[in-house]
Amino acid sequence: MLYITQTALELGFLYALVPMALFLSYRVLDIADLTTDGCFVLGAAVSVVFTAAGHPFLGVIFAMIAGSLAGCITAFLQTHLGIPSILAGIITNTGLYTINLMVMGWSANVSLLKSETIFSKFKATGIGGGWNETILAAVITIIAGIILLLFLRTRIGLSVRATGDNMDMVRASSINPAFTITIGLMIANAMTGLSGAMVGQYQNTVDINGGTGIVVIGLACLIIGETVLGRRTIRKGVIAAIIGSIIYRIIYAIVLYTKIVPVQGLKLITAIVVALAIASPKIKEWIAFQRKKNAPKIKEEK
Repeated sequence: MLYITQTALELGFLYALVPMALFLSYRVLDIADLTTDGCFVLGAAVSVVFTAAGHPFLGVIFAMIAGSLAGCITAFLQTHLGIPSILAGIITNTGLYTINLMVMGWSANVSLLKSETIFSKFKATGIGGGWNETILAAVITIIAGIILLLFLRTRIGLSVRATGDNMDMVRASSINPAFTITIGLMIANAMTGLSGAMVGQYQNTVDINGGTGIVVIGLACLIIGETVLGRRTIRKGVIAAIIGSIIYRIIYAIVLYTKIVPVQGLKLITAIVVALAIASPKIKEWIAFQRKKNAPKIKEEK
């Protein structure tokens, strides 16, 4: 049970970068970015290929660069070609499938055989003992969260936040929304690429279909975290992304361990959780309306 909990924590921290990226694109910028699935695999592919060549640290860096370029393409399609954000993400995601295959040498999967990863190098330091992978995953995720918070408090970061709140006001303030959207999506997808890079080296493999459904899972993690902490501040939003990811992975591990639900049904449950969480404000309004509507009837009966 301890091993399952430890693995859930490690994956929770590694995948937390995806809901963090969705927090920036979906919550802050108010853009439904569907580049996530392909960008996650892109980050993993670049990272694994570099690691196989003996450069695990460069693999992480270039995975983030590749992810930011994917975000830049999505932003360009949206801001300069007038393509709706959802379609822009789908187009980029579709194109990334072929690009990912190219990066992986036209192979559907690539494995690391006896290659040094950032996890094995950190383990060699002796820090953390048996928890070395958990510590490394937590440190990288927390640092990424702090950097995101610091960025959102800068002048450009505030402009990005303003773009999501009121684009017309941003234009009136002589700020180019195309620029702020591009910056926001590049940073968001760089974080997604970082997540893919870390997971690729953690699992010592990358699969061309490894990112399928990542956007739904990331959104589920974000909403779970927001349900626990709320959505009042930017800081709570970033923390919610991390906590939600850990909670989701622990629940996932428990379900797998106890076999309450078949493995094949987990994504369906995730989709239902996301739908209910997003619709929760409307559901609460409907419940409140029904209570008000039935209140006079209850008084008459008394």
